[in-house]
Amino acid sequence: MLDIKVIRENVKEVKQAMLNRNLNISFDQLLNWDGERKTIIGKIEQLRFKRNKESEEIGKLKRKSKKLPAELLAEINKVRDMIQEQEKQLLTIEKHIKDFLLRIPNIPDKSVPIGKDEKDNKIIRFVGKPEKLSFKHKHHWEIGEKLGIIDFAAASKISGPHFAVLKNEGCVLERAIISFFLDMHKEKGYKEITTPYLVNRTSMTGTGQLPNLEEDSFKCAVGDLYLIPTAEVPVTNIHRDEVLEESALPQKYVSYSACFRRESGSYGKDTKGLIRNHQFNKVELVKFVKPETSSEELESLVLDAGNVLELLGLSYRVVLLSTGDIGFSSSKTYDLEVWLAGCGMYREISSCSNFKDFQARRMNIKVKYSKNKKRELLHTLNGSGVAVGRTFAAILENYQQEDGSVVIPNLLRKYTGFDIIKP
Repeated sequence: MLDIKVIRENVKEVKQAMLNRNLNISFDQLLNWDGERKTIIGKIEQLRFKRNKESEEIGKLKRKSKKLPAELLAEINKVRDMIQEQEKQLLTIEKHIKDFLLRIPNIPDKSVPIGKDEKDNKIIRFVGKPEKLSFKHKHHWEIGEKLGIIDFAAASKISGPHFAVLKNEGCVLERAIISFFLDMHKEKGYKEITTPYLVNRTSMTGTGQLPNLEEDSFKCAVGDLYLIPTAEVPVTNIHRDEVLEESALPQKYVSYSACFRRESGSYGKDTKGLIRNHQFNKVELVKFVKPETSSEELESLVLDAGNVLELLGLSYRVVLLSTGDIGFSSSKTYDLEVWLAGCGMYREISSCSNFKDFQARRMNIKVKYSKNKKRELLHTLNGSGVAVGRTFAAILENYQQEDGSVVIPNLLRKYTGFDIIKP
């Protein structure tokens, strides 16, 4: 959530930042409410001062055992009613202000390229060189079904489209990828954490999924609970309404979870395979850092996410998202796109973002500095470390053999117990 003071003092710049996101937002109503709020607060302060003076007068009369004038009692009751009425108006206006601010996305960092959509993203670097297959390639869904490790027909019968059933060695490979990712990130100092898959509205609002992205969420019919779209939501909310000591930062967490997304704006895209499903597995990285270090922490986050792909021998590229493509809560985002030999293209496998104080303001998470004891909002970051299903797909496509088998990357073999999946 943006600081209303920033909007108040820099409205033209904030409006331009929203235009860079392809959003034409008028802040006139917000600023009117802000003005009304100040006026009402002033009136309340005056009325409270008057009430206090009258209360003092009543106290003096009581101490002198004098009869209280009816006019004075009537006046103090009138002032009390006026204060209550002004406080009700203040609550209403503050609710309007908060509702408005909750729907405004983050301001893009100055280093983010200005653009309309993903076509304006900037490729930063390539890591590894994609190998060209010497035989006719297959897509991962073809490979998986022929190997008997993926069953989309069964998933469709059970749940509907955009789900997958894994079988046999496919189950083992999925678990192996998860365990490998967790172990590698723990070696980098991330603390493993397991959280609930159901979270309340406050948690979803804290990370920015609500209210704007509610249509992409799965909500329980009974109770105000949502299935998590990513472990970012519960993990980041662990420190909601807390003050962390400067010496405790950065806090780095790694968490495996199933993820659930309606993908309401993506119908017609990736209708086959494991790339865009309603339920999928992911290992998530979350950081709580000091504001002055968040930029470098984002760069290290990207390296940590990319490292697991390099260890698996998967080629990828790092892409800096434009203002028209970054997420609602993000100030700056890098996507890691893995090479899929079967599809012959790069596809997103991780998204690493710096939210700055946007989420921390919504969740009231602060850092206390040791020297001056000053408290201020810290910065939050998160990134996929990485998407498990897409890694599964990348292994099938990049390690496929001409006879239809798939070789298991070396570092996964101690987790799988086998080095190849044969037809």
